[in-house]
Amino acid sequence: MLKIAWKFIRFDKAKSIGVIVGILISTFLIGQQLGVYFFLSGLMGALATDVKADIWVIDSKTDDVNQLGRLDIRNLRAVQGIKGVKEAFPLIISGASCNFENGTSGVITLLGADENHMDALLANEKILAGKISDLQLDGAISAEFFEKKNLGANIDLKTPLEINGKSAFFALQTKGFRGFGSSFCVTTIERARFFSNQPLNSINAVLVNVDEPENVELIVANINKNVSGVQAWTSSSLAASSKRKILASSGIALSTGTLIVFALITGFFIIGLTMYSSALDRLKDYGTLKAIGASNLYISRLILTQAMLFTVVGFLIGLGFLEAFRIGVEKSGLVFSFSPLVLLLVFATISLISLSGASFALSRIRSVEPAAVFR
Repeated sequence: MLKIAWKFIRFDKAKSIGVIVGILISTFLIGQQLGVYFFLSGLMGALATDVKADIWVIDSKTDDVNQLGRLDIRNLRAVQGIKGVKEAFPLIISGASCNFENGTSGVITLLGADENHMDALLANEKILAGKISDLQLDGAISAEFFEKKNLGANIDLKTPLEINGKSAFFALQTKGFRGFGSSFCVTTIERARFFSNQPLNSINAVLVNVDEPENVELIVANINKNVSGVQAWTSSSLAASSKRKILASSGIALSTGTLIVFALITGFFIIGLTMYSSALDRLKDYGTLKAIGASNLYISRLILTQAMLFTVVGFLIGLGFLEAFRIGVEKSGLVFSFSPLVLLLVFATISLISLSGASFALSRIRSVEPAAVFR
């Protein structure tokens, strides 16, 4: 079967290439849109998952880690008194404007934690240059490697800048520590207050680590029950809530889904019409097979085998283009990857498109009479 199907494919190279190109385009467009969606959706809750904390305690009216309100510092003391809490420490998150010596300006998000918990904000794998201890220096903050273009300035170590009119410099460089629409700059909590003009009794979140991770849900419930005016979340649940809120209020999911649907439709018609045209050109060949005893079932299997061969070849080529695209955009900060399960689902989708497209040809070939070969 495979040998005969391959011969049919090689017989009309132009139309075979057309089918493969249709599959290639569908594979690339679907993969590209999924990759961009994975990247953006990952940023939506990145702060909640990148920071090393079991529980986030934030104001009760907020369900998005990217838009935290203010808490009174007394909530920190209340949370520390909850049974099962190993440690609790404050976090300040504040937007600020910055200016550079070359005249450019930008907007950053300051993250401030006390000196004993700076490593909770900055995992070692996120640090590109410098050391966490360097952030103790007067005026020191971190810079994100991928935000260089957005800030329009040099972000190397020791680069001076002004934050809300106050002198600062980059003492550490991160890579991949970003939020949704934010450029994170980490510093001490005192300096974050100073740069953002926040009062001493104000914080934005209490980060909690627990004694026994298996009891984290119970501790979340205890905090919500015993501390008024706050809402406790596990890190994963806050990230999921942030993602849901942003997707519901933006057109990201709709635009991505629409483009994927159009990629499916495009692939379906390119493959279907090309295979139908190819079948019309080879009616006598299929009629000959019927004349020598081939059944409609055999012909159907032959057409579907061709479709699967087209799928495998087109998918592999499309995957190659998709990998080249992924590597290319990774240098600019658009970082994403595909799990084996996602690739399997994409292949299954492309296979369904190809097999559905082949139905155009099947409907025509099944009606061919063996006698047609003699006309």
